[in-house]
Amino acid sequence: MTPLQTVSRTMRRLDFAGTDDAATPRALPIEAPISVEVCGIGYAVMMATPSDLEDYAVGFALGEGLAESAAQIRSIDVHPLEGGIALRIWLPPERTEIALERARKRVSESSCGLCGIENIEQILRPQPPLTARIATDRNAIAAALAALPDQQPLGAATGAAHAAAFCAPDGRMLCVREDVGRHNALDKLIGALARAGIDPGSGFILLSARCSYELVEKTVRAGCPMLVTISAATSLAAERAIDAGLTLVTLARADSALVVGDERGLIA
Repeated sequence: MTPLQTVSRTMRRLDFAGTDDAATPRALPIEAPISVEVCGIGYAVMMATPSDLEDYAVGFALGEGLAESAAQIRSIDVHPLEGGIALRIWLPPERTEIALERARKRVSESSCGLCGIENIEQILRPQPPLTARIATDRNAIAAALAALPDQQPLGAATGAAHAAAFCAPDGRMLCVREDVGRHNALDKLIGALARAGIDPGSGFILLSARCSYELVEKTVRAGCPMLVTISAATSLAAERAIDAGLTLVTLARADSALVVGDERGLIA
């Protein structure tokens, strides 16, 4: 089992009634800069929880389109640095130019997202239609939601981490990854599935997060037919899910959920 990536800090508990202030220890999730290098090229610096980094590297490479499968990744090196970690991904020579070109485009990206006409066109580019199908139902979704808290040790210890889980159509939880970043948690999950040889098209993904368009894109690119999130979807996330044929279940709670597009009838 991966050790929890936490540090302990003593904080002052502020009682709003003014009668029970106290010093209390609190676990905080570790957040560290991860310098991602691809084929020796400085590609990105991501803020992430420094656990399951090999899974993260695979999921990141697949999500960025740098590799088409886990088998194309020749090696992954994790090197602790002063103040952070260098994560080095090595691909075959024929993928190096793709990484270099993508790295050039990332120069125009900002900390808050994507800038420029070229990047807007990239966001709105057509997605490959999903072909994978599963047969599931509301009971399976409810079962997965009920099981998730027990699979979030970092979240339970800190209250400040997201989880991404892969579930069988009957709701059984097959794999879970956590991170302070929701995108990172999903990258880790997709990488873990790829490394284990588990087909993302054989089940559904459950996220303890708001559903933004990037999470929809990563799910579609992975080939998973259904995404469940405990918070609401943005407008672009809903549009992109419908365009790709992704069944999107949002605001999933113990008693209800909102389904955004299920034209292929995956949910009974």
